[in-house]
Amino acid sequence: MSNDNASSKKKVTSTDEFIKGLWKDNPVFVQVLGMCPVLAVSNTAENALAMGLATAFVLLMSNILVSLLRNFVPKQVRIASYILIIATFVTVTDYAIQAISVELHKSLGAFISLIVVNCLILSRAEAFASKNTVSKSIFDALGMGLGFTFALFCLGAVREILGNGSIFNIAIFPEGFQSWIVMILPAGGFFTLAIWLLIINGIQTRKTKS
Repeated sequence: MSNDNASSKKKVTSTDEFIKGLWKDNPVFVQVLGMCPVLAVSNTAENALAMGLATAFVLLMSNILVSLLRNFVPKQVRIASYILIIATFVTVTDYAIQAISVELHKSLGAFISLIVVNCLILSRAEAFASKNTVSKSIFDALGMGLGFTFALFCLGAVREILGNGSIFNIAIFPEGFQSWIVMILPAGGFFTLAIWLLIINGIQTRKTKS
């Protein structure tokens, strides 16, 4: 029995670790993690993409460092150590976004700093990076980070198109289009997320049955 378990674990490749975050275990559409920034900053495609990439960067760097230090950090202080590592990279990201675009930094607001307490990043550090090699942790972080970014962009694109009639601030509808203001408000975030969850669950259910 133990040999069967060992052989099944060996079958999980780095590519599998990467792909699972994009679809099978997508942090937003499947695990429903990090809902605070997902609903708060996905009112435009630009904000959603920026927050997704910022979170992916912090996730990647913290996964690498946690994996490198996994044999040196005592178990009693591991969570505090992970939070310190994550906070360091969030600070770097905060300054980088402010240097690139002050307007974008203002749009994302306090949610950049709140990446520190994003349950997605802490859960990957505790559940994966602290138990696996650096290479596998990199693929895991890339898959989860890009999956998170993809989900945020899906929400942001739909909300901006219907709420403002534009995508990346470029108008796509003719004059006279009646925008749905509610879509860029918090209620629109919940509504759009519910529709996406319905679509993703429907697709996965059909694949399971087939």
